[in-house]
Amino acid sequence: MTISWYGQSCFKIQGKEVILVTDPYDKTLGLRPPYIHADLVTVTHQHYDHNNVQAVKDFTLVVEGPGEYETKGAEILGIQTFHDKKEGTEKGLNTVYVIRIDGISICHLGDLGHQLSDKQLEEINGVDILIIPVGGVYTIDATEAVKVIDDIEPKIVIPMHYKIPGLAREAANLQKIDKFCSEMGISKNKVEEKLTIKKKDLPQEKTKVILLKPQG
Repeated sequence: MTISWYGQSCFKIQGKEVILVTDPYDKTLGLRPPYIHADLVTVTHQHYDHNNVQAVKDFTLVVEGPGEYETKGAEILGIQTFHDKKEGTEKGLNTVYVIRIDGISICHLGDLGHQLSDKQLEEINGVDILIIPVGGVYTIDATEAVKVIDDIEPKIVIPMHYKIPGLAREAANLQKIDKFCSEMGISKNKVEEKLTIKKKDLPQEKTKVILLKPQG
């Protein structure tokens, strides 16, 4: 499996038989939209920086909310959460996706704005790779993200939705990656182009943080 980041919450997850794209954004974000060929697309919520499905080519399925989905060997569980700490009254709903491809379980938290309930944690249980927002302002921040990581106990963590060069409009207010790196005790300078991993190569003893360089 190969995981590539295109900025904000947009990732390409490529397995042996399926390609999935999460939260494609439009050009008003300030970044060039990720024009990618994929089999399916997941959308965590209906904001311009997460729902530009038209940027993805050749897909046969769009997943846009809670429920169970399956196509081309990919299994997806959508779990309803909130974009804020007031049960969605400020920013609306958010869907967390647990995605299983090639025997690896990936959890994409979207714009999660709160700590997860026991019920939500039970549904997420057993995640190998956690993709988590850390930039605050519109989602949980670095400190809150560390608590979520401790609750989920994934093998690998990939941070997202933080300030990078080129972001415009509201996204330019996001926090940088620095605080999260400090909280997790890692260097912000060790960045990888993409993550290529097999089930047998997942770390077993300690959670590993992977910083990805935005593509495009």
